[in-house]
Amino acid sequence: MSDKEHTPEHEEQQQNETASTSKEVPTEPADQLVETPEDQSDLEKSIVAEREDKSEKKDTSVISESDDEDETPQQNPTTAKGTNKAVNVEEANDTAHEDAMVEESEKPSESSSTSKNSEDDTDHEDAMVAEASSKTPRDAQEEVDNAVAEDSEDESTGERHDIEKKNYEELSQEDLVKELETLLKNEKVQAIKEHVDEIRTEFNNKFDEESEQKKEEFLEEGGNIIDFHYVTPIKKKFDSVYFDYREKRNNHYKQLKRDLTENLKKREAIIEELKNMIGVGNDMHSNFNDFKKLQERWRQAGPIPRDKYNLVWNNYHHHVENFYDFLHLDREFRDLDFKHNLEQKLKVISRAEELAKETNVNRAFRELQMLHKMWKEDIGPVAKEHRDVIWDKFSALTKTIHDNRQAHYSELEKDFEKNLEKKNEIIAQIAEIANDEVKSHGSVQKKIKKVEALREAFFKAGKVPREKNQDTWDRFKKTVRQFNRNKNAFYKNQKQEQYDNLEKKKELIKIAEDNKDSDDFKTVTPLMKKIQNDWKKIGHVPRKDSDKIWKQFKTACNHYFDNMHKERKAENAELFEAFDKKKEMLDQVKELKLEGSPEEKLKIIKDQIEAWKALGQVPHNKRFIEGKFNKALDDLFGDLDISRKKQEMLKYESRLQALEDANDDRSIEKESYFIRKKVDETTAEIAQLENNLGFFQHVPDDNPMVQDVHKNINKHKEELEMWKAKLKKLRQL
Repeated sequence: MSDKEHTPEHEEQQQNETASTSKEVPTEPADQLVETPEDQSDLEKSIVAEREDKSEKKDTSVISESDDEDETPQQNPTTAKGTNKAVNVEEANDTAHEDAMVEESEKPSESSSTSKNSEDDTDHEDAMVAEASSKTPRDAQEEVDNAVAEDSEDESTGERHDIEKKNYEELSQEDLVKELETLLKNEKVQAIKEHVDEIRTEFNNKFDEESEQKKEEFLEEGGNIIDFHYVTPIKKKFDSVYFDYREKRNNHYKQLKRDLTENLKKREAIIEELKNMIGVGNDMHSNFNDFKKLQERWRQAGPIPRDKYNLVWNNYHHHVENFYDFLHLDREFRDLDFKHNLEQKLKVISRAEELAKETNVNRAFRELQMLHKMWKEDIGPVAKEHRDVIWDKFSALTKTIHDNRQAHYSELEKDFEKNLEKKNEIIAQIAEIANDEVKSHGSVQKKIKKVEALREAFFKAGKVPREKNQDTWDRFKKTVRQFNRNKNAFYKNQKQEQYDNLEKKKELIKIAEDNKDSDDFKTVTPLMKKIQNDWKKIGHVPRKDSDKIWKQFKTACNHYFDNMHKERKAENAELFEAFDKKKEMLDQVKELKLEGSPEEKLKIIKDQIEAWKALGQVPHNKRFIEGKFNKALDDLFGDLDISRKKQEMLKYESRLQALEDANDDRSIEKESYFIRKKVDETTAEIAQLENNLGFFQHVPDDNPMVQDVHKNINKHKEELEMWKAKLKKLRQL
């Protein structure tokens, strides 16, 4: 109990109740002494209220302490009637809280159903944020008292504040398992519950989402829900590590339960000894020394169940103050101790003042708990005139630190609201994608990538207000599930189309196999090329048939083209032989010197052309030699006195003969198109030039510009005659 609760009126009240000092106050049955953590603080308040009520009703027979405190000491004082439960709490051996704690830890692991998973409720920070936004926040002192009681029960649990808590939403299933293994290996099992609960929640969320998707795919393929069972290696590993955690934690709390019960008995026995010291007529020095030994034993007695913590400590402080009152005749002992205690409590207040300015509110609150623990457990009472003053100051600082913390969590709540907006926007985007009509396999794959990116963004968006967390997660799962259903429905419809495509490709396979041994390469080659193009245009077939039919088709086509290439390879031997001969002849033509009359020279050139033709075709990639031969002919024609038109026609006849010998219909068709185009272009150019002459009607014919136009027209007419002559020759093929 705090010094605030032991007011000066309480001291007077205790002296007024000395009428029955030789008798112990009757105790209540033990079963009336068991309080739950919820009504514990109410009991404490009732004790204080009853004491204060009695102090206000003192009558004229009350003997009050004088200012110099030299009244007769009370012999064997007892507690006020209103504190019977506090006095007899030692008879209450109930450890209901720890029993419940151990029983809970021994329960088998529940199913990893996300909708039922509320493990993240243990997240202390989320709870504080929710509290900060509540209309009726808990009293600051009550919160500190409860926190001190909780950490005092198992002091190592306080280490949870120093263990890093990552953003588990961002981690993959594999990383979550690694994090769980690391915590279990490196930290005390009782200090990682909040971390483990969050990890388990996030792992189950991710696994359930994956399992739900696999289940829908299983059902879409015609499976029976009874036969569906989904488990992965990483799920098995997580369950194994989590089982190790629960077993280790259970063993710890079973031992803790035994220790807490034993420590409670020790402290109750010490309180009994302390009660028995009051009123004993031994030497004051001896009594005080014995009292100090009891205090040291009390400090070493160890933790007790949290639901007994405040009652036991208040009871202890009550009897400690009674002992100091008993010692008040020997003021030297008491005043020295009061002075020392005052100094220690002022140091505590000084540190609390520093904590009130601390920016790290969580660290400040944790240290504040330590200060309250020191105030309650380690430092004794002070003189009455200081009790209210220092307690009020410490309480005010406690409220300031508490308010700072609440303000911090209020700001966090604003951040959580922003995160909620982000997640709502992500959910809306996924819903839009899910509702968009699926048209092709390619578009589905793009949508899958977009949804996957949005899923990652959702997990990285941060925490949302605690009361909105489940709803947000449920809506997220619903939209992702809707997208997956639409995707699966699309591929289900695609299956019939794939079976149709399979039949089409089987028909092409039959054509390929029917013609693979044909030697009619001129007829069959275009057909084989066509069915290859048709194959590419046909869509996907069922995956199980894809490789098989492709191998069939490829084998038939390769067989045909291999035969064709063997045949053409034999033909190519003759072509290369012709090429070698033409190279030799080309060198001879380049060195040829024309002699004789013009007619004789022309005959020599024509003979060379005929000899060149007689050598036959060359490989397609060697046809460049034809151009070199024509250039050599140009040099020979330069020595002849014949018209340009005749030269061109002689060379053109040689070119046409090469095309005809090559049996290259496509090249002949291209040549025909080229010549016709030149005829049309030249005709149009002549018409344009003649039209331009109309602008020079009144200009003399000897005008240089008019003469240039006439020359240009004549030149184009000569070219037109040559192109027409070439076209005529071409049509004779």
